[in-house]
Amino acid sequence: MFLSAFDIFKIGIGPSSSHTMGPMVAAGRFLAGLRGGAERIPGAGELARLACHLHGSLAFTGKGHATDRAVILGLMGFLPATLDPDRAEAMEAEVRRTGRITPPGLPELAFDPARDLVFDYGPPLPGHANGLVLRAFDAAGNPYLTQTYYSIGGGFVATPEELAAAGGDAPPAACPHPFRTAAEMLAMGRASGQSIAAMKRANETAVGGPGLDARLDALWQAMDACVDRGLRQDGILPGGLNVRRRARAIHAQLLAEAGRNLAQPHVVNDWLSVYAMAVNEENAAGGRVVTAPTNGAAGVVPAVLRYYRDHCVGANDAGRRDFLLVAAAIGGIIKHNASISGAEVGCQGEVGSAAAMAAAGLCAALGGTNEQVENAAEIALEHHLGMTCDPAAGLVQVPCIERNGLGAVKAVSAASLALRGDGRHFLPLDNCIEVMRQTGRDMGVKYKETSTGGIAVNLPEC
Repeated sequence: MFLSAFDIFKIGIGPSSSHTMGPMVAAGRFLAGLRGGAERIPGAGELARLACHLHGSLAFTGKGHATDRAVILGLMGFLPATLDPDRAEAMEAEVRRTGRITPPGLPELAFDPARDLVFDYGPPLPGHANGLVLRAFDAAGNPYLTQTYYSIGGGFVATPEELAAAGGDAPPAACPHPFRTAAEMLAMGRASGQSIAAMKRANETAVGGPGLDARLDALWQAMDACVDRGLRQDGILPGGLNVRRRARAIHAQLLAEAGRNLAQPHVVNDWLSVYAMAVNEENAAGGRVVTAPTNGAAGVVPAVLRYYRDHCVGANDAGRRDFLLVAAAIGGIIKHNASISGAEVGCQGEVGSAAAMAAAGLCAALGGTNEQVENAAEIALEHHLGMTCDPAAGLVQVPCIERNGLGAVKAVSAASLALRGDGRHFLPLDNCIEVMRQTGRDMGVKYKETSTGGIAVNLPEC
């Protein structure tokens, strides 16, 4: 099994990797099929119109997650990594005004979002809670091409055929340490005498070629820039809940206290929280973030990395790169054996996975052994088990922004506990991941990113 660090960490836009980035990527893939020779349905005339149906969680919380905007922009040929968020609103408005769209490499086509972009609140599609069906028609309304996609979390997209084949995925032949589980990872580490970071580095270099450090540095720079933007911004987040940005004001208070010997010992938790909240406020505003492993959990890893750089003794660039490599290794194991999708397993799969990744990364950067790193990930994940995904109004704001702050605090605590031990512990990480998978399978649908239960339906009366 090989998932690159650059699959787990992807630069994109908010507010959701599964509900914004995934549908945009799916739309792009559909356009590629139309341009690249996907065989039209027999009897169809010339291509004239596009349509999209959203199912499951994409329908229930799609408006709060800007899924409709993502589909429109994706059908215009834009991708999450390169889209300018400041231009998105005007481009979307033009399509809604004209009912026409001109994808790159295709003729102008009819696409009226009021008619052609359908939120289907019926049963979800069978493959995943996040499903969408993209369709093309000729001028007479005859089907030209139809394709189903599933947005499976973290910006990953799969067709039904790809989803069915995913369980049997084979690692690239060049991958020297093809671990699928934490147990295999530890065994390969013992056999090779290498750290988890070194094994992940070898895998990335074998598959992706030279220049790994530069690409890791670019990821960190994108994360760090997002923290900084979030600490500078103020005002009300979009969406109608009237949630105020708080990161800037909290950060100002922390800076004012820094040289006055007035801070309580637990003030470090406030620093962790404000870094994470800054990222997730940016995400909620539709800004540029890095999936880590999702947008909804995008604040945890950058917050703990910023904590490592600014607050930890001995922090350096090598440790930061090891942090990212180890975090990606843990994220890949979780995704392969369970899920990172809130619509599939609840927020334990998003913030829980992010906390496990950050705990493992910090433990490694601070000199932890492979066994301590695995223990750190397990502690962090174990104490997120059962966490629901129940965003108010379908927006990635309440409880998501604060939840990232607490996930970062838990990650640091987990790493610290693991470093105080020798790596021996009762529940292996693999077993904990399986518990998360089973818990997510048994969790009621209303607690899995549909906004039909939990916090989403217990808001104050205004």
